[in-house]
Amino acid sequence: MPRLASSFAIGSLLFALSVGDAQTTNNPATQILIPSLPRRDWQIRNSPVEISDVRAAIDIREQLATTVLTLTIFNPGSTSQEAKLLLPVADGVVVRSLQYDGVGTDVAAEVLRKEDARRIYDGIVNSMKDPALVEFVGYNLIQTSAFPIPAGKSQTLSLTLEQVLPADGNRIDFSLPRSEALAQGKAWTIDATITSKRPIATVFSPSHDITTEVTHSGATRIRINNAATDTGTFRLSYLLENQKSDGLAATIFAYPDASAGADGGSARGGYFMLLASLNNSQHAALTPAKREVVLVLDRSGSMRGDKLLQAKAAAEQVIQGLSDGEAFNIIDYSDSVSSLALKPLIKSRETVAQAKAYLAGLESNGGTNIHDALIEAMRTNPMSGMMPLVLFLTDGLPTVGERSEVGIRDAVKAANLHRRRIFTFGVGVDVNVPLLASLAASSRGSPTLILPNEDVEVQVSRVFNRLRGPVLGLPSLSLAGDGDGLSRLRNVMPRVMPDVFEGDQIIVFGEYRGDTPMVLKISGEAIARGSDTREFEVHLDPATATVRNGFVPRLWASRKVAALIDEVRQAGATGTAATDPALKEVIDEIVRLSTKYGILTEYTAFLATEQPKLTTASGRAAAREEIVDSLQARAVEIRTGLGGINQQANNDRAASVLNAPQRAAYLDKDMKKVEVQNVMNIANRTLYFRNNRWVDSRLLDKEDLPPSRTITVGTPEFISLAHRLAARNEQSSLSFTEDALLEIDGETVLIKQKE
Repeated sequence: MPRLASSFAIGSLLFALSVGDAQTTNNPATQILIPSLPRRDWQIRNSPVEISDVRAAIDIREQLATTVLTLTIFNPGSTSQEAKLLLPVADGVVVRSLQYDGVGTDVAAEVLRKEDARRIYDGIVNSMKDPALVEFVGYNLIQTSAFPIPAGKSQTLSLTLEQVLPADGNRIDFSLPRSEALAQGKAWTIDATITSKRPIATVFSPSHDITTEVTHSGATRIRINNAATDTGTFRLSYLLENQKSDGLAATIFAYPDASAGADGGSARGGYFMLLASLNNSQHAALTPAKREVVLVLDRSGSMRGDKLLQAKAAAEQVIQGLSDGEAFNIIDYSDSVSSLALKPLIKSRETVAQAKAYLAGLESNGGTNIHDALIEAMRTNPMSGMMPLVLFLTDGLPTVGERSEVGIRDAVKAANLHRRRIFTFGVGVDVNVPLLASLAASSRGSPTLILPNEDVEVQVSRVFNRLRGPVLGLPSLSLAGDGDGLSRLRNVMPRVMPDVFEGDQIIVFGEYRGDTPMVLKISGEAIARGSDTREFEVHLDPATATVRNGFVPRLWASRKVAALIDEVRQAGATGTAATDPALKEVIDEIVRLSTKYGILTEYTAFLATEQPKLTTASGRAAAREEIVDSLQARAVEIRTGLGGINQQANNDRAASVLNAPQRAAYLDKDMKKVEVQNVMNIANRTLYFRNNRWVDSRLLDKEDLPPSRTITVGTPEFISLAHRLAARNEQSSLSFTEDALLEIDGETVLIKQKE
């Protein structure tokens, strides 16, 4: 295999491209290949050579990233073809080696000088009138020499790249540039491994859904889910454990936006995301607490058969999963309420055997007395130094005793004097979903809905396994030195922070005001140390805010919309209609955020269509009325069944998602995924496809007005704008193949494909 070993740094280069003149079939033009870019008309005209597969293996060791990029290139034509590879890369990347498994001369890689790169790039955009390459303006570039691809054959090209990753305090950042284009059409596989002598506190990707695991050697392995279909640059950040005494590894991602948190938009400000993790193993003050778990099991007649058997198995598995010295009890209910013991038992061989025998004797019969079962679970004093947890399971609606959703909700809240965390499990579709969600949310727990084809034991165990080693209880966020605690912070999400268990990420979003540094304070109870208070400080400096963190406001908005929708759903329990004046501000904010950020749900998805007309007051009023009707028919009136479950699933995802997809998607009333095609999130913008062009969400009420400027693709003015937007990472706003109406620096600019 020919091999070229080289090492050269890539400086501040601009993207470049050269395409050969059209030639005869026996001597066709060289094909230019860009691994993540969709095929455009000019490429297809010149050659049928294509990239059929891309594999990226990323190995990060002590801040040095080695990326092996392997491309499979296929020539479906009847004659041999030549191809060149153009690869946009981040700053500081060097090429360690290049391998090509084909025949012929060795393949070489070169770096274009900045002046040549810009001249060639500008010439291609001008001549091809195609904005496909615009989103790579501002990136550095690797270019190979031409290499042959035999007719009907596939060849493999492999590049090994190295770079020293930039650090921001304890945070290390990595990026792999890829196209934002939705019509990517390339099968990508991306895997990463991080090895560090200093322990890794947590890993985060703002661009893609990831799964992490720690290998037997101590390395952190990362699998990028849906890399083949989710487009855009892959971004990865990881935090190293804090070596200081407080044991908190933390970082802030900030995005500047003068309208955030401001009264009328006059004050400077922005959005922030706080990402942190506690170093459980290093500090005695953070020793994980023990748990006291009360299992509340439904044994009503509807649980007969497999459901009760699975519930018993789940309870047994939870008890077996407790550590020695932790405590448990079992409360079971139908018409009446019974329990294993009058108060929780310390786990031992004897008490485990006692629990197994008790579970074996449970039989299903009678109705469902949810109220009394939960009140009984709240009754006893928890054991000192333990975090009290309740795992509550039901498969039906309350049929005995208190049946009112509001009555049960309020009674449990009032009885929960010891701040037990309630984790609810709804089995099947005949459960009151908003009730289970409210019971969990108000106590810092979480709801789990188990569909008929899912295993109860598996779902309960999955939740319980997350609750290992409580580290910090009842956490809250405030502003150090601030009289009222949060005068410079607004709309902090989540409104109630969950407890922190071993391995948990602490994630908080919000708006900040002002441009001077501030200190955020995280406070909570160190339960294992007699519930004494622990405090941690995180510095937020608005000077570090950057538009490259455009994912922050969108993720904040997703959580905010979820919280507002939940307000409407919970108000439905009291008989409050969506048309009630008390909900006007809530619904107005749902409409505003959904439109601005493309957070389209089952209630607001119709905004993506050509109608309603948002340029007129009557059109906006009609749109709001339709949303109110949808919220009333779904969020307020549907409490059970698949309709209730799908709404909770959508809200749970919106409230916890950690990456901002280009397309909005949700589950419909039949639990089928619906993807909104006419809305796209790209380059810090939300755009709607209306009347055969993309329209910036900030211009929806002005889309019928004449633009301030019209710029045609390929003109000097277009090229100048591309380089200007590249300086703030917004160049992909110009990469559409349709016309686009954009707000740029306060102007309405129409980007036209043709004169």
